[in-house]
Amino acid sequence: MDFGVVLQTDPPAWRVVELAKRAETRGFNYGWTFDSHVLWQEPFVIYSQMLSATDSMIVGPMVTNPGTRDWTVTASLFATLNDMFGNRTVCGIGRGDSAMRVIGRKPCSLATLSESMRVIKDLAEGRETAYNGTQQHFPWAGESVLKMLMAAYGPKALHLCGSETDGFVLQLADPAIAEWTISAVRRAAEEAGRDPDSLYICVAAPAYVGDNIEHQREQCRWFGGMVGNHVADLVGRYGDQGAGVPQALTDYIAGREGYDYSGHGKAGHDHTDFVPDEIIDRFCLLGDEDAHLSRLRELESLGVDQFAIYLMHDQKDETLNAYGQRIIPAMTG
Repeated sequence: MDFGVVLQTDPPAWRVVELAKRAETRGFNYGWTFDSHVLWQEPFVIYSQMLSATDSMIVGPMVTNPGTRDWTVTASLFATLNDMFGNRTVCGIGRGDSAMRVIGRKPCSLATLSESMRVIKDLAEGRETAYNGTQQHFPWAGESVLKMLMAAYGPKALHLCGSETDGFVLQLADPAIAEWTISAVRRAAEEAGRDPDSLYICVAAPAYVGDNIEHQREQCRWFGGMVGNHVADLVGRYGDQGAGVPQALTDYIAGREGYDYSGHGKAGHDHTDFVPDEIIDRFCLLGDEDAHLSRLRELESLGVDQFAIYLMHDQKDETLNAYGQRIIPAMTG
């Protein structure tokens, strides 16, 4: 299993670079960041420094979207970084949540997402592609390779992911939901005539190693609120039991009353009181090292290729150390 770390690009940007560098020395081989340019600093500027400060870490957004940058700009950013640092980027992409809503726009449609992924991947890998009624090509990007992973929760998004992408990002670590979503993505790949086993599966969630479960829950409750934004979209589209969406995913947002993006991804966020302890325990990895290893092995048995830690709590360095010294060696040794 690969391991990644997900960072917010809070100032100072050099702290993000330092955390990425420290994570690589502890065995993490992927470095991700949020991509919400109003809430935090612009990530692609920081990626160049993250890549320069590390030796082999693969870097990219979790996740970008089709709406806040022109697709040709996004493709050029990835292709340029690949040319500079030797194909060490990855594109996590979705419809857009915080990055879009904060500037008063709705998440993009799945049709738009599908078209954007084709354009970005084609251009970033040096192929000619149709865009906005024109033919476009980066003649200098012939050696560039860009893995395209799509974040998804609902049935239609999961089907698109399996049909068209290189892999799947699930932003929660509940094994039951992981099993349902991974099965849906692989089934879609098979229906599209693709090899379902070739898809790269990444699960991303907060992880906090320690003994004070109550404190860990409070530090990670924000994550249930963040996921709740996507779940609310699903419930609005399918109902709370529609289209086969498991109740394990939808039930907990019954008490949700809006959301304040100014606290997005932050411990102590006021708009996450509706998230019950059970959801935090299911969606996140909490407890001692044995508890983490047990959950990771369960996820690995479901076909998960990477676990990426959302590192937004008050024990960043301690968690990196616990994973680097004991958990990652136990999973990869």
